[in-house]
Amino acid sequence: MAEIAKNQLKSDSVMKTGKFPYTFRAGWFLLLLGINFLVAGYYFHIIQ
Repeated sequence: MAEIAKNQLKSDSVMKTGKFPYTFRAGWFLLLLGINFLVAGYYFHIIQ
């Protein structure tokens, strides 16, 4: 029963703020940052 209450609380907090959890946002941040460095490497001819 406590597990259900915890999940309900988490769902309510996401619905109230309208933002994704920090782990999800941090994951996307790291993925996009990696792609950015990859493109920069091609641009500066570090990666060929």
